[in-house]
Amino acid sequence: MENAELILFIAATFLLAGFVKGVIGLGLPTIAVGILGVVMAPAQAAALLVVPNIVTNSWQVATGPGLKAIMIRLWPMLAGICAGTWAGAGLLQQSKGGSATFWLGCALVLYALVGLKAAKLRVPSSAEGWLGPVIGITTGIATAATGVFVLPAVPYLQALGLDKDELVQALGVSFIISTLALSVGLIGAGALDVGVAQSSLLALLPALAGMSVGQAIRTRISAATFKLCFFAGLLLLGCYLVIRTLA
Repeated sequence: MENAELILFIAATFLLAGFVKGVIGLGLPTIAVGILGVVMAPAQAAALLVVPNIVTNSWQVATGPGLKAIMIRLWPMLAGICAGTWAGAGLLQQSKGGSATFWLGCALVLYALVGLKAAKLRVPSSAEGWLGPVIGITTGIATAATGVFVLPAVPYLQALGLDKDELVQALGVSFIISTLALSVGLIGAGALDVGVAQSSLLALLPALAGMSVGQAIRTRISAATFKLCFFAGLLLLGCYLVIRTLA
C-alpha cells in the first residue's frame, strides 16, 4: 500500500472508530486495531492509538457528571489494570495466530447477547473492594495480549448500576489508564518512539471528528436506546474480532 493510500486508510479507520466511540463510549481501540491489523502489526497499530485514545477519553471524562466520585469508586480496578498490563508486557509483540483476540471476541459476543436479553448483572457494593482489583488485573493482561481494553472491565462497569453519562465517563477513565499502562509497555518493547508518536498525533484529527458526530447522536437518544446501541455495538465488535481472526 502506497503512503498516500495508507494515510487515507488510517484516517478513515479512526474516523469510523471515533464515531462509534462517540455513540457508545467505547470501540476506538477495538475497531482501529482490528482494521489496521490488515496492513500493519498489532503492536504498531496499538502504538498509533496512544494519542487518539488519551485525548478522546480525556474529552469523554471531562464531559461527565462527577469525576471525583468515579475515581474514588474505581481506583482498586484502575490499580489492577496497571499491574496486569505491566505484568503482561511484551505479550502483544509475541502474540501469533490471534488466539487471544478470538477468545476476546467470543466473550464480547456472549456478554452482548446476555445484555440484549435484558439480563441485569449487578455487582454488590460490598464486593467492589475485592472484585475491582481482580477485574483490573485480568483486563490489564488482556490489554497487554490484544491491545484492546474492553474485557472484563466493560461488563464490570456496566454492572455497577451507573447511569448513561456516568458509565461513559467511567469507561473513559478506565481506557485512559489502560492506554497509559500499555504505552509504558510499548516503550519498553521499542514499539513506541518519537516517529510513531507523531503518526499517532496525526490520527487524532479524524478520531475527534468522528467522536464529535457520535456524541451529538448520543445526547439525543434515550437511556433505553443507548443501552440497545451499547450492547449491539459490543455484539458487532465481538463478531468482528472473531471473524477477523478466522479469516
